[in-house]
Amino acid sequence: MLRLSIAVLCLTSLFSLTALANDTVRIGVSGPFTGGSSPMGLSMRDGIRIAAAEINTKGGVLGRPIELIERDDEASNEKGAQVVQSLINDHGIVAGLGIVNTGVALASQRYYQQARIPVITSVATGTLITRQFLPPEHPDNFVFRVSANDTIQAAMIVVEAIDRRGLRRVAVFHDATNYGQLGRDDLEQALERRGVKPVAIERFQLKQADMTPQLRRAREAGAEAILTYGIGPELAQIANGMARMGWRVPLIGSWTLAMSNFIDDAGPNAEGTRMPQTFIPEPTTPKRAAFLQAWQAQTGNPRIPVPPAAAQGYDSLLLLAAAIEQAGDTDGDRIREALEDLRHTIEGVVMTYRRPFSRDSHEAISGTHDIFMGEVKNGRVVFAYESDRIRASIQ
Repeated sequence: MLRLSIAVLCLTSLFSLTALANDTVRIGVSGPFTGGSSPMGLSMRDGIRIAAAEINTKGGVLGRPIELIERDDEASNEKGAQVVQSLINDHGIVAGLGIVNTGVALASQRYYQQARIPVITSVATGTLITRQFLPPEHPDNFVFRVSANDTIQAAMIVVEAIDRRGLRRVAVFHDATNYGQLGRDDLEQALERRGVKPVAIERFQLKQADMTPQLRRAREAGAEAILTYGIGPELAQIANGMARMGWRVPLIGSWTLAMSNFIDDAGPNAEGTRMPQTFIPEPTTPKRAAFLQAWQAQTGNPRIPVPPAAAQGYDSLLLLAAAIEQAGDTDGDRIREALEDLRHTIEGVVMTYRRPFSRDSHEAISGTHDIFMGEVKNGRVVFAYESDRIRASIQ
């Protein structure tokens, strides 16, 4: 009788745990929450948390609260792959959000694809990310994105340097990661379309503290500007190295020049740097004003370390929640189909989304009209052009 009672108790506990798990909609969130990429990862995570709190206050999705299962991938390809497998196999997530680093995305999103679980990439920008699982080899693609891919960003960087400033002798500086190398390729292609060949192409390693040799070669080659693809700490070394050499030419690069650890580490040497941005933290619309207020209320700090990462994280959960509601359940194929045909307009922070994805395109941002040029001014990123500020206010 005692054994029977124990068995019944264990079985009851198992049913209770299963019911508890089913009471929430589990969504995996992975990104670098430590290390040099952490300003992006933490900004993204907190943006997702703000969206989850808002959605849960309104009743969650399908009448159930969203539960975020958050894991640090340490910006490591290997760790990222392990994290995604654990989220799927150990935590029973119905969808994924996040991923900041291009290399991590390419190494880990295959596990979402294999499990037929949708993932919305909130931050990583490598052009290949949404093209990794295309037909006919893969009939269904489970990878979506809300950030601006590097083909779009490279075009904006080249327009800023060549069309707006008339600078044709440019050097390209990129880090040795997948992000840096793929970004260099996109820059070279964008320059080639303008009939421009870089006077120097310089590669650097993560955590490299001295950029003097690369900078000297670029200066000796007659570079009039440096175009960059890297992340905050190393980008600061470029700006600081230029200052030590007494060499001041425009520094124009990908969106990561807005990272707080670039602006803080470079200090006055960051001033005037320009980069494409999906979101500049000004209350240009009521939605953006509300997001900025929510950010301060949650974090206790008005400053967002990497504003686009926070806004994109927030928007990615809004889109995913809308797709789950439209699907009517948490089956991966149903959610994917709903994402490819979202019927309701979603007002986000980056933009207002009207059928952002389709069967053939999993990129929410399809062109430069959805992005602005930012500039570091007095230690913060602002609109480089008043016309962009006006455009942002009427979106």
